[in-house]
Amino acid sequence: MTAIRTDHPVAVIGAGPVGLAAAAHLLERGLEPLVLEAGPSVGAAVRKWGHVRLFSTWRYNLDPASVRLLERHGWEAPRPTALPYGAQIVEDYLEPLAATPELAGRIRTGHRVLAVTRKDRDRGSSLGRDQAPFLLRVQRPDGAVAEVLARAVIDASGTWEHRAPLGTSGLPALGEEDATAAALVTAPLADVTAGGFGGRRTLVVGGGHSAANSVLALTQLSRTHPGTEVVWAVRAAAPARAYGGGSADELPARGQLGTRLQTMVESGAVRLVTGFRTERLETIDGQRLRVHAADGRTLEVDRLIPATGFRPDLSILSEVRLDLDPAVDAPRRLGPLIDPDFHSCGTVEPHGAAVLAHPEKDFYVAGMKSYGRAPTFLMATGYEQVRSIAAALAGDAPAAEAVELELPATGVCSGIGSDGSADEAALAGACCSTPEPTPVSIGFPTGLRHGRATEGAGT
Repeated sequence: MTAIRTDHPVAVIGAGPVGLAAAAHLLERGLEPLVLEAGPSVGAAVRKWGHVRLFSTWRYNLDPASVRLLERHGWEAPRPTALPYGAQIVEDYLEPLAATPELAGRIRTGHRVLAVTRKDRDRGSSLGRDQAPFLLRVQRPDGAVAEVLARAVIDASGTWEHRAPLGTSGLPALGEEDATAAALVTAPLADVTAGGFGGRRTLVVGGGHSAANSVLALTQLSRTHPGTEVVWAVRAAAPARAYGGGSADELPARGQLGTRLQTMVESGAVRLVTGFRTERLETIDGQRLRVHAADGRTLEVDRLIPATGFRPDLSILSEVRLDLDPAVDAPRRLGPLIDPDFHSCGTVEPHGAAVLAHPEKDFYVAGMKSYGRAPTFLMATGYEQVRSIAAALAGDAPAAEAVELELPATGVCSGIGSDGSADEAALAGACCSTPEPTPVSIGFPTGLRHGRATEGAGT
């Protein structure tokens, strides 16, 4: 059998924080990366929520291999305890990283991957499959379509462009497409200071951190724009899960996010609507929305911010042999560890290449996309994923297997499911009583509890 050519690069899809970290780790391993980014610049998705301040400090948002590369060129790391905005992640970290001589010539922006397959083999072809290089069909900035060969593929393209629908049956609510086209349904993390929200009634739908950020931003806007009304709708019967762990959260800013949210609701600054399952959106004169719930309730608003989560785009991988968890579209071994209906406390065991592997040899999904439909993710999780993947691709099995994820605890251990109907006691035991494995040091920050992460959409 013919061995796969090693002069082909490792294709990395996406030039966000995890994609660029993958490239840095591959370089340290002596492997050649080629980063393909659909957007016009690195960090294109992060730029779209650049106005949002992260609740995790810089220390959790910097990849060790990337930092080593940057420091060789005189870069100085930001204060580790500072809380960066999304725009600062791009401007102070990703852009300098992409500009290093080692990476600058290995990144192609404006190159959208349309499909991934094996050269001369469709998904049903098994003979010699593992020895055939990958073939990526790519649309270039001028619209022309080209093909790229790769020895391995790391898909770190994220989920930002594919938000989950407002409808509660997995489909868009009736009328959702029309309301979105009319700009009455906004982006998931809309900048409420950019206009169109002051003096109006806005509905935020969702129970995660993205929803909390939007609700609090709107309450801030209401202080300077009289007549601004904030309505927050959640599917759950109670908002306790959204309020988080408060002072028990080891990320203080994350705990404060929930505490401030609860204060705004209790003070009357925010109207909370629980048990709201969106069924239909009715556009009124092209200016307002009437939002219908399955139980007959209606809400009439001027704008709707959908904070309902995201989904991975698997269409480009239709010719790749995947093994996915049927519930969350994550790698099968990872899915049960992150399913929010059963792991609401955010505990995730350390995982790397072995857990992320698919039947397709040398193909991996990393970063936010590896979590599929699950909403809980921290950048540091993705950094450890690609460190392990790079070691595996380099043939260093011990390093690939020696994974440890040390992240701050959320302070929450609730078994409330996404619809608020789960048995809290039963799920809390299943979620939080898993024995912790013996840690293996890989140079992550010390003094932190292992394996906790709930930072949806990178915020």
